[in-house]
Amino acid sequence: MAPIWLLVGLVFFFQNGFLSSGISTNISMKPSEVQIGGIFTFNSSIGKVAKVAIEAAIEDVNSDPSVLGGTELKLVTKDVNDSGFLGIIEALKFMESDTVAIIGPQTSVMAHVISHIANELQVPLLSFSATDPTLSSLQYPFFVRTTQSDLFQMAAVAQIVEYYEWREVIAIYVDDDQGRNGIAALADKLAERRCKISYKAPMKAEPTRDDIRDVLFKVLLTESRIFVLHTYAKSGLDVLDMAHYLGMMGSEYVWIATDWLSTILDTNSPLPPETMDQIQGLLTLRMYTPDSDPKRKFVSRWGNLTKGSFGLNSYGLYAYDTVWLLARAINTFFEKGGNISFSNDSRLNEIGGRSLHLDAMSIFNGGKLLLKSILGTNMTGLTGPVQFTSGRSLVHPAYEVINVIGTMRRVGYWSNYSGLSIERPERLYTRPPNNSVSNQKLYPVIWPGQITQKPRGWGFEKKQLRIGVPNRVSYREFISYEGGDSFKGYCIDVFFAALPLLPYQINFKLIPFGDGRNNPSCTDLVRLINTGEYDAAIGDIAIITNRTRMVDFTQPYIESGLVVVAPVRTLNSNAWAFLRPFTPMMWAVTAGFFLVVGAVVWILEHRINDDFRGSPKKQIVTILWRKHCEHPGTPGFNPMAICCSNNQLKLHGKFDLDSYGTEALFSSQRD
Repeated sequence: MAPIWLLVGLVFFFQNGFLSSGISTNISMKPSEVQIGGIFTFNSSIGKVAKVAIEAAIEDVNSDPSVLGGTELKLVTKDVNDSGFLGIIEALKFMESDTVAIIGPQTSVMAHVISHIANELQVPLLSFSATDPTLSSLQYPFFVRTTQSDLFQMAAVAQIVEYYEWREVIAIYVDDDQGRNGIAALADKLAERRCKISYKAPMKAEPTRDDIRDVLFKVLLTESRIFVLHTYAKSGLDVLDMAHYLGMMGSEYVWIATDWLSTILDTNSPLPPETMDQIQGLLTLRMYTPDSDPKRKFVSRWGNLTKGSFGLNSYGLYAYDTVWLLARAINTFFEKGGNISFSNDSRLNEIGGRSLHLDAMSIFNGGKLLLKSILGTNMTGLTGPVQFTSGRSLVHPAYEVINVIGTMRRVGYWSNYSGLSIERPERLYTRPPNNSVSNQKLYPVIWPGQITQKPRGWGFEKKQLRIGVPNRVSYREFISYEGGDSFKGYCIDVFFAALPLLPYQINFKLIPFGDGRNNPSCTDLVRLINTGEYDAAIGDIAIITNRTRMVDFTQPYIESGLVVVAPVRTLNSNAWAFLRPFTPMMWAVTAGFFLVVGAVVWILEHRINDDFRGSPKKQIVTILWRKHCEHPGTPGFNPMAICCSNNQLKLHGKFDLDSYGTEALFSSQRD
């Protein structure tokens, strides 16, 4: 019996400590500590806040024995200094040290690469700041986004554009995965609202001032004045600085910055006065986190954690919740019988992994169970409800709409539930969703240039329109050239009254056409527009056929003055008014034909028809009465004829009613 029990024990041991792909390195069911990694840039606006928040969360989790039941989290962080290469190296190092999960990376570019490693070695990757919407759970099943996706941020930007009735925007962005894919999402969201990106202006990830200037010069050649700036913190401020230098912060411009700007203002406030002057009037977004007692306590605690060296931003709150999410998921992992064990990846050995020391990396055997526990966690953190949808997005995505005036002024909220609103999103969740255009509302915004009127969003400032004006001698009430650039007259007044109605601003110059001694030919002026000498013309120019073949005209705003003059006579109505349609001569001719026809009928009928005989008076009456009658026996007999005989009147008619030869006969007799 002893050998049998020994064999059973070995089978049980191998089932719990080995995988088919390699050898187990750890078989403890619930260890005293669990190692997790962290990959981000320590000196960035997001990274330095996240580092403090994560360390505070680790301390809070370990000080609460009810979370992991005596097991502590051991955090190992790596500074990658904004380097994708270093991010890959540090991720590989974590795979050598029995790490069960990695918090990070900070950027979407690193997330795309490191997610491949996480998929292979089955180590969950929890990022609180990689917002690229193309980081799909289908391609990267072990990537978990614990913050809001740029898909929702771009939906908020698109709804702001629609709210202010703009139709085209210019996208300025960093040409990497996060920038390109974020702008692609913006294009889709704008298309849903019948808007579009009229011009895309990509930049290098670390552009110089010359690079930024070249990009903005190209932007200036376009007509739209609505700019969406989707970039990183440092390059974003450099772009705004150069835009201010080029005069692109005037009253006709609109700048919408994604949440990188609110992150800088929250973290590094107050910014230098010259920097604040350059960003006045901008709109930006900030991830919305509802107010709560835990959040207020953490915000009041933040000053002690950082010694007041920098502020707390939204990404710090999400980083804090990420640690708690992972801790609760690890606890659920243990409760479901999960075991922290690792095994070698046989495929790494097949490709010569020993020469590259790849054999040191191992697969986390409980990775799938831990991932399932993470996605199934439902908790309330500093950012509100932390729960994942079927598409692995956090529930209730929402943003604050910020107007940079002085520091930051909130003008409303955006939520995926009801769009733009001045009410907090959590209040809207208790009502039916309403995304109609009439329900969207924001507080008034102060735009660049300290104006409150909504900018048109268009401009032609780089092309001066040459507008020809006839230098007339006569009818100076319509057009009068006063010398220099001064023009007066009704046509000029109409032109300047129409300018404010345009949805964009134009730069123009009025140029007199003619010598001032004779009235110029308006046809020649129109022909010069067609040849490109002028861009337009203003004046009392008649719309005639040959001119419409050369140019387009506006709707006429002056009557031409051409009239038809005809004599008017007042005629009194009387009993003889029925004679007025014909002249006397026409009536005489009609009467003559009347008598001639009657005479012809008498000549033909009086020999054989007794009705045409008798006294002359009787024959004359008969002629007048029977002149239009036709005897049925005569040639040319008509099926419809009036036949008169003495005091009788008969009406005979024969009609074809249909194609089958149906006939009808009508008869009327008067005695």
